[in-house]
Amino acid sequence: MSETMHSAVDTGVANAAQIGMRLAGPAVDTTHGPILYLEGITVSFDGFRALDDLSLTIEDGELRCIIGPNGAGKTTMMDVITGKTRPDAGTAFFGQTIDLSTLTEAEIAHAGIGRKFQKPTVFEQHSVFENLELAMKTDKRVRGTLSARFSSTDLDRIAETLALIQLGNSADRAAGLLSHGQKQWLEIGMLLMQEPRLLLLDEPVAGMTDDETMRTAELCQTLAGRHSVIVVEHDMDFIAKIARKVTVLHEGSVLAEGPMDVVQADPRVIEVYLGR
Repeated sequence: MSETMHSAVDTGVANAAQIGMRLAGPAVDTTHGPILYLEGITVSFDGFRALDDLSLTIEDGELRCIIGPNGAGKTTMMDVITGKTRPDAGTAFFGQTIDLSTLTEAEIAHAGIGRKFQKPTVFEQHSVFENLELAMKTDKRVRGTLSARFSSTDLDRIAETLALIQLGNSADRAAGLLSHGQKQWLEIGMLLMQEPRLLLLDEPVAGMTDDETMRTAELCQTLAGRHSVIVVEHDMDFIAKIARKVTVLHEGSVLAEGPMDVVQADPRVIEVYLGR
C-alpha cells in the first residue's frame, strides 16, 4: 500500500470505536415492523418438505442465533432469504416493501442482504486490502481495476472495516497466507463493504481455534445493532457467548424460540437436538 493508504488504515484502527453509519446499508423501510419477515414458508424437494410452514421475524439491529439438527431446514431457510431457492408457498419480506420472492439473488444482495458461507471465499493472491477494495459497493464499470483512484471516503471505509475485523496489521498480506479464522473475518469484511443491512453467517466459527472463536464472538456482538445478524451455528459454547434470542428449527419448522436458558431447558429441544 502507499503511505496514504497506510495512514488511512492507521486512522481507521485508532477510531475503531466510531465505526458505524458509513457501514450501514441502503435505506430499507423498518419504521413499522421488522427487517425480515417470513410467514408460512414451505419448500419441497422431490416430495420432501425442507421447510414446512416456517414463520420467522427478525427485528432491525437484532442478533439472532439459529440452531437445530442436520436436516432441520437451516440452509434452505437461508437459500430462500437470499433468493437461491423459491418457496412453494409463503411470504418473505425485507423490511415493509421489498418482496424477496420477486428478486434475483443479485438484486437481493444489492438490496442489502449479505451471506457468508461456511467455507471462506477470498481472493488468495490479492492482499487483504485489495480484497476489501474489490468487494467495495461501487460502480464496477467506472472503477474496474485495482489501480483506480481512491477517494478519501473509499479509504476511510476500507480502513474502518480493517479495524472492525482486526486485520489492520495484515492489510498488505496476501489473503492466502491468513489463518482460517482470519480468512473468515476477511470474508465478513468483504460483505461489510457491500453495505448490508442484514448479514447471514453460516457456521462462522467452524474450524477455528478457541482464541479465534472468542474474537469472532466479539465481532458478532459488535456488528449487532449496526446490522441485523443471523448466525447459524452448531457450536453451542459459541452460541452461549453471543445469544440474545435463539430459534430452534426442526423438520422445517420453528420448534422453540426465546432466550438461551429457556431454549436449553425446553424438553423438546433436549430430545431432538441438545440431548444428542
